Amino acid sequence: MDEVANFCPICGTAMEQHERYGRMRPVCPKCGHIVFFAPSVAVLVLITKDDQILLAKRALDPAKGLWVCPAGFMDSDENPRDAARREVREETGLEIDALELLEVFGRFDDGGKADLVIAFRGQITGGQLKAGDDAAEVAWFARHALPELAFAPTRIVVRKWVDGEW
Repeated sequence: MDEVANFCPICGTAMEQHERYGRMRPVCPKCGHIVFFAPSVAVLVLITKDDQILLAKRALDPAKGLWVCPAGFMDSDENPRDAARREVREETGLEIDALELLEVFGRFDDGGKADLVIAFRGQITGGQLKAGDDAAEVAWFARHALPELAFAPTRIVVRKWVDGEW
């Protein structure tokens, strides 16, 4: 982990590392505040139509040029389903609903930045397909003609869709 807490966010004192609740954590020697780092949470959406899957080509690193299901990070004040709707709208121009929870993934060592990925299946309710935000392109793909995919959560979701599980 690259998480650092040099100074107490409560009183400004330099933090020290002490074991608390089973692991080493930043602890303030003056006021006793313990820093608990929050995980980064992303949402991912499986969108299908006429036996095709919607994928977005990444415009930025990590994995620039590879394809993923529409996905992105949740804001701290967002509901996961609202974050999924927002990410799909930003990356594809489409509106979605009927979000069904598919799976929750933990961290993979594959270059992705999320600690948790919440995967949904969504149904298109409106909008016009166009790449936006950090998507260079968006396109529909048949099961037998998939591009190179980035990140384990996308690969797992797409594989399960190809295998007829989703």
